[in-house]
Amino acid sequence: MSLIQRLKTIEPLHVGLLLISLSALIWSAINPKDLFTWFLEVAPAIIGLAVIVIIYPRFRLTNLVYVLILLHSLILVIGGHYTYAEMPLFNWLRDHFHLARNYYDRLGHLAQGFVPAIISREILLRKSPIRRGKLLSFLVVCICLAISASYELIEWGVAEATGSAADAFLGTQGDVWDTQWDMFFALCGSVFSLVTLRKFHDISLEKRK
Repeated sequence: MSLIQRLKTIEPLHVGLLLISLSALIWSAINPKDLFTWFLEVAPAIIGLAVIVIIYPRFRLTNLVYVLILLHSLILVIGGHYTYAEMPLFNWLRDHFHLARNYYDRLGHLAQGFVPAIISREILLRKSPIRRGKLLSFLVVCICLAISASYELIEWGVAEATGSAADAFLGTQGDVWDTQWDMFFALCGSVFSLVTLRKFHDISLEKRK
């Protein structure tokens, strides 16, 4: 297939999502609060975008998954620009409702379970012999918890390697149980995603065939 023919097969929605993602990434890179923290926070979004572009000609995900990935990437690049502990809207919520902390990082970890749940569900249904049922849901939740735990290990490794330079990346805000809370929110996100989006995802999978 020639390059022109390949370009013709690209769906307009996917082009729009890509442009939004790239625009947000560029905005995020302009005068971030801390450049090192910005790089650490947006690296997953950049890696994910690269993987999607590379596999696109051979394996296209459902539109639902692409939209979810965009939303997750927006959370990441916004967090990278301001740092998770200093996101202005959540600072306002903290001050207005007299909360104990800026909860934007909790939103990020909720998304860390919510979005990968549908991504892993789609890959398992399309590329493995596993069918719909309790085992599929169990494996999806396990995958999301593994992703969350791996991310916490990466944060620990970066903190050990760079010392105080990684404080903004860790974003513990003085909470000694921050790591456990992060994984708990990822768990909640994955379960909530399966409960609310499972049927809609099945419809999207039928359209992708």
